[in-house]
Amino acid sequence: MRKRKVTYPVAKTATKQPRGAGLPSDPGYVRSTVATINLAALDVRDDLKVGHRVKIGGGGLYAGELAVVESILSGIIPAAMVRTEAGKTRRVRAVDLERVAAPAPERPAAERPAAPVTAATASAAGAAPAEG
Repeated sequence: MRKRKVTYPVAKTATKQPRGAGLPSDPGYVRSTVATINLAALDVRDDLKVGHRVKIGGGGLYAGELAVVESILSGIIPAAMVRTEAGKTRRVRAVDLERVAAPAPERPAAERPAAPVTAATASAAGAAPAEG
């Protein structure tokens, strides 16, 4: 009895695209599969405090949303726990947070200055304007 010829499947590398023009020995060559590391993420931010309003940057689910810092987390990469305006809480790298000016707090009606009475507002309320 004769032995059957063995057939092997086509190699997965057979359909790969050819490599770029750069050689690994070139100083400017960076492989396309290499992750880039943002070294600025290691810097500690002194301008963030609990209660500050921030805008979440970077790319992610909550990117572009406004939030309030609930706690500052220290570690190799500083981060903060923030609560978005939608009520969701998440951990965000400090480098991805941008300070936003806090809106002026609403004053209660008792502290608001009274509107001056003018002839137009007095006649609209039904009172006669004071003659002077």
